[in-house]
Amino acid sequence: MSRNNEERFGPRGDAGSESPAASLPNPLDFVSPTEHVELPSRGRGYPQGHPLHNKETIEIKYMTAKEEDILSSRSLLKKGLAIERLIESVICDKNISAREMLVGDRNAVLISARRSAYGNIYSTKVTCPNCATVSPSDFDLNEAKVYEGTDAEEYGIEVTPRGLFKTTLPVTNFIVEFRLLRGQDEMDIVKKSQKLSKNNASEENVTDQLKKLIVSVNEYTEAKVINHVVKQLPAQDSIFLRGAYKQCSPDIKISEDFTCPSCGFEQELEVPFGADFFWPDR
Repeated sequence: MSRNNEERFGPRGDAGSESPAASLPNPLDFVSPTEHVELPSRGRGYPQGHPLHNKETIEIKYMTAKEEDILSSRSLLKKGLAIERLIESVICDKNISAREMLVGDRNAVLISARRSAYGNIYSTKVTCPNCATVSPSDFDLNEAKVYEGTDAEEYGIEVTPRGLFKTTLPVTNFIVEFRLLRGQDEMDIVKKSQKLSKNNASEENVTDQLKKLIVSVNEYTEAKVINHVVKQLPAQDSIFLRGAYKQCSPDIKISEDFTCPSCGFEQELEVPFGADFFWPDR
């Protein structure tokens, strides 16, 4: 090797070696704090082998500037993936897919992540159900209440060995087996609704939800059969099944007593997860 090359590339025998300074840790390195979030499902509703099967909590890290980049990404916002990527970013166990998490468990992660990042008070605007007046309101995220789901007698719900739920519809007497919705299901329903709205087509929120949650009808599992039943289902059966699902579905709720400053209307309102939930006016 010529002297000039040695000056450019270093002396022989140094290839691949690192300088002492390069191997030193960053003097400002620190371990991001984490917290364990209580899962409303308590790990029920996940199949055996799933990382959250029978797990009561999930570990997440505090939001950082990286997560704020995710929330401000125009590309992710346009595709409706910002919240999805946020959940996956804060979850410590990367074997857990946000799309495969139950909706209520996802909500618990979102509330905890938001609280650690911006504090427990969520200031937003609510619309009066009586006179449509829009007024400011504060919700305390520390007052979140976990609902674990219950197999209410009024719906005659039976839990199957597969972790699914079974009930008999009151009008048709169909025996319906249903499951709890996950993040991917929720995304699919929202995307279809947005697409139909954009094309000025009629929305199908109720039937779309039923098609997602029903696993079998009288032991028929074919999608063609289930879709046909959903379209022909009497309203009373539809209402009954959605009520049964709500009764079984674990979730986390935040509500405050609301009094309209305009008309005096009073009602308990659940926190609206609007666009400003993760984008506070600061």
